[in-house]
Amino acid sequence: MSPSGVGVVMKRFMEALLIAGIAIGTAPAVVHAGQQATNNARPVDDDESEKLAKKLSNPISDLVSVPFQFNWYQNVGPLELSTFVLNVQPVIPLQLSNDWNLILRIIVPFVGQPPFFTGDVSTFGVGDITSSFFFSPRNNSGFTWGVGPVFETPSSYQPTIGSGRYSIGPTAVALQQTGKWTIGTLWNQVWSVAGDKRRADVEEMFLQPFIAYQATHTITLTVTSETTANWQATGNDRWTVPLLGLISKLDKFGPFPASYQLGLSWFPAHPDLGPSWNIRGAVVILLPVKK
Repeated sequence: MSPSGVGVVMKRFMEALLIAGIAIGTAPAVVHAGQQATNNARPVDDDESEKLAKKLSNPISDLVSVPFQFNWYQNVGPLELSTFVLNVQPVIPLQLSNDWNLILRIIVPFVGQPPFFTGDVSTFGVGDITSSFFFSPRNNSGFTWGVGPVFETPSSYQPTIGSGRYSIGPTAVALQQTGKWTIGTLWNQVWSVAGDKRRADVEEMFLQPFIAYQATHTITLTVTSETTANWQATGNDRWTVPLLGLISKLDKFGPFPASYQLGLSWFPAHPDLGPSWNIRGAVVILLPVKK
């Protein structure tokens, strides 16, 4: 099968998977709505909602979550078209002992790239998968930190989709939660160690400072940047610096608590081929563990 044929199959598979997931997730909500007429709904627990919302601001909290993050990047390429990226990024905390947690964060990007010149065709595929492992001490204080390795593995050899290289490096996160505020930074640095030798080496840094304010029990306001530095590039192509504002609302997705997010970002620094701004929407399905 040709690369374009594979892309079409993958695209249709993901569409079917998302539709099925939405159908499965919302079916209990429909049944629940029908039962409202005869049964009293369980009242919303403000304390529980506040705790969940606060944990959502912590990238290494002891909360299982499955975010579906939709991004529409604008003014990409010489034709100034849009790139679509769906990041599926589950977070899985594991208790290693009474003193330590291991938090696994995986990012699987499904990328739809526009044509880059007249007569070119758009491409769709899975980009490089990022797997981060954070070893974090268990404590009840407001300060949290974690360190560990990060791995990037190629899933596509399309030049506009993935790097074609296996990369590894360190990652770290630190944050302070005081009252309604969360302030912190997540960082990683990767270098390519294997893969397609015909492709360029990977030497890239990711830096994400963030500040979040919990406005109500269920609404959180966040300002962040997801800065990348490609140390192999020069000039304007080295830095990609978005400034992102997000509003999040904690609610329900079928039987599960979920966070609905909407955001807009502007890129004061970006490669010559863009992007220059981005629209983001996300659904974060939460699987809290009853203790």
